[in-house]
Amino acid sequence: KLTVITRKAYGGAYDVMSSKHIRADFNVAWPGAEIAVMGPDGAVNIIFRKELSEAADPVQRKEELTTEYRDKFANPYIAASYGFIDDVIEPSETRPRLINALEMLENKRDSNPPKKHGNIPL
Repeated sequence: KLTVITRKAYGGAYDVMSSKHIRADFNVAWPGAEIAVMGPDGAVNIIFRKELSEAADPVQRKEELTTEYRDKFANPYIAASYGFIDDVIEPSETRPRLINALEMLENKRDSNPPKKHGNIPL
């Protein structure tokens, strides 16, 4: 399984769409991708609700907090540092990297455990 994250990958949806968490073989992301539990706007609204309501200029403060959240949590470099993706690549590198990954996986064989119980047709 090969995955290229080009834009946004949030929460449970990211986990089940061929992520490292479900044993994908090759995961890369473009530099502008966002990989996080939640999108920056929604996360800031929840995490900093009280601070935003008490701010003198809530709109400006929300923009600051959103930028800070995006820099700290929702970028591919953070995900790569934790091993959630293999690498951050430039879009122009995508095709050669996918070709290389396919060549690397050419002889891969999955060894699934034997079935304990068969599923008979009813």
